[in-house]
Amino acid sequence: MKKFGLDTELVHAGEIHINGAVTMPIFQSVTYLFEDAEDYDQVRYSRLNNTENHIALHEKIATLEGSEAALVTASGMAAISVSMLACLKSGDHVLMQDGLYGGTYHLATNLLANLGVEVTFINGDAPDSWEAARKPTTRMIYLESISNPLIEVADLEAGVAFARTHDLLSVIDNTFASPANFRPIELGFDLVLHSATKYLNGHSDVAAGVIAGSEELINRILPVLNIVGATLDPHACFLLQRGLKTLGLRIRKQNETAMQLAAFLSNHPKVKHVRYPGLPNHPNHSRATDLFDGFSGMLSFEPKSGIDSGKLCKSLRFAKEAPSLGGIETLITRPAFTSHAAVPGAERARLGISDEMIRVSVGIEDAVDLINDFDRALNA
Repeated sequence: MKKFGLDTELVHAGEIHINGAVTMPIFQSVTYLFEDAEDYDQVRYSRLNNTENHIALHEKIATLEGSEAALVTASGMAAISVSMLACLKSGDHVLMQDGLYGGTYHLATNLLANLGVEVTFINGDAPDSWEAARKPTTRMIYLESISNPLIEVADLEAGVAFARTHDLLSVIDNTFASPANFRPIELGFDLVLHSATKYLNGHSDVAAGVIAGSEELINRILPVLNIVGATLDPHACFLLQRGLKTLGLRIRKQNETAMQLAAFLSNHPKVKHVRYPGLPNHPNHSRATDLFDGFSGMLSFEPKSGIDSGKLCKSLRFAKEAPSLGGIETLITRPAFTSHAAVPGAERARLGISDEMIRVSVGIEDAVDLINDFDRALNA
């Protein structure tokens, strides 16, 4: 459990000093000597997620999240998938927030459906409507702390309360906020998921995922993760552990710069609208202010009619058009053609994800340089 300040825990929690080394070494060994393990999952083997590199990361992440235990996986989608496989069975029903990340939507409408798990999408901002969607077979409610790419903040407190009232598992994808801005376990969520590829690693050089929760839940998920084999390799563990140490520094800078960029874009004559929870006109601004320590480095906007968003993206100097997010460099993408390309066009239109929408992941560049870059591109 977290006992000290965030930056202190980021540097020191879970660290193992082998032979006096200040930095955790990479244990580039798949197999280990047998030491009378009592069951299969205790055998020391890289795929079973129990090398020193895994153990150190699990402790650091659990400390940051304030959870009893944690796991790392090979990707964010691996974290989501194995959690679903471990916690749901055929005939179960799940309530999932409308407007989720495209990969999660695809998982829900294809893989889960094929396995006999029913999903109903709910308005995360309308908890009064959730009861009508609940069924006797409902087992889980699934939300995102900040939705991708609409940058909405669902009624997360209501989500926890609804789950407790109806004995549901409350699950949240906290990728966009990160534990530097929001710790869902403290609010009462049962299971927290991350694509650690993004903010937790922060350098666009590792694909990884995170699962945090109670020991009971993690012990239920671990055997499924071991069977599926979505294991994070030791070198990736090392890079993620290194990246985590600067999470607090990076997030504070990204929060600050994103706020400045969002404010600038919201007043630009060639911008139709901006979605950023730090802006007072965001519909969930008050909720985000109450829940979060910062509003994240994520925003989305849509240029006014007549401006080609594809050409706009390519004309930017510092903001690079590429998928993913949360790195030290500013990345932009058009969700209709990347993260949400697998979502049917009619569904994207219903949600408000237009072909012209641009999602921005703000990096750690100087704010004035990013603002001037967007200003020049919009005016070109």
